[in-house]
Amino acid sequence: MKRKAMGATSSCHDRRLSSTFIIPVEILEEIFLNLPPDQVVCTCQLVCRQWKEVTNSESLWVERCRREGYRPRNASRKPKDWKLFYFMCKKRRNLLKNPIAEHQFDNWKIVENGGDKWAVEDVMVPHPDERVKKNFVTSYFSCMKSQLIHLEKEGYNPSFMDDFQPAIKISDWYAPRWDCGSQYEICVELLNIEKKPIQTFSPETVHFEQWNDQQWNQNYGPGVRYIKFTHGGKDTKFWAGWYGIRVTNSCVEICPSEDI
Repeated sequence: MKRKAMGATSSCHDRRLSSTFIIPVEILEEIFLNLPPDQVVCTCQLVCRQWKEVTNSESLWVERCRREGYRPRNASRKPKDWKLFYFMCKKRRNLLKNPIAEHQFDNWKIVENGGDKWAVEDVMVPHPDERVKKNFVTSYFSCMKSQLIHLEKEGYNPSFMDDFQPAIKISDWYAPRWDCGSQYEICVELLNIEKKPIQTFSPETVHFEQWNDQQWNQNYGPGVRYIKFTHGGKDTKFWAGWYGIRVTNSCVEICPSEDI
């Protein structure tokens, strides 16, 4: 009886093996392209060796990027890792809250509030981004404000930041008044878990003379647990009111290195 039972078990096992077959790669790719990307990475690749190879294949992620409209901004720089490029693009967004003064000073910490203090006003000169209708404006003594970005809370966990050390792109828009001199300052710090600086981006103060063309200007700085963004300035004529530098549409992004 014992040998008979063993024989039956073996036969059943053989039937299970005989029912296993290899799915063509093209069909697997199409299935994975129609599943949520997190499910593909976290679940599908654990099924078997073939599925793992397909989920990690370059062709799968190139096609996924194509279908969802993700492509390098510099066409001459192709990603080394298309899967990483895909997820970087999908998560990419401005990590600063309230960058264009839609909600007054919500989410900003006022560091210095000199003269007649910070204010919010309608843009005097149209901004290149038509969505920008307001800007922050400084007064006749130093006005500075800052925002602290907690990267893990934004979805960038410590292991990701340490293993991949992704590029960090900073941009800010600033403009003087045409009839008053002013100065602009920016400082961006990459901080560790104790909020101590690892790296600091702090260019020289930008000065504008009186009677300038008051056009919008933009500056960049590429690349961590936190990012501290601080900017501001003042006017240089010490006029009462708000004649100092204007700032708006500030941006901090974690982005593919191909886009730096």
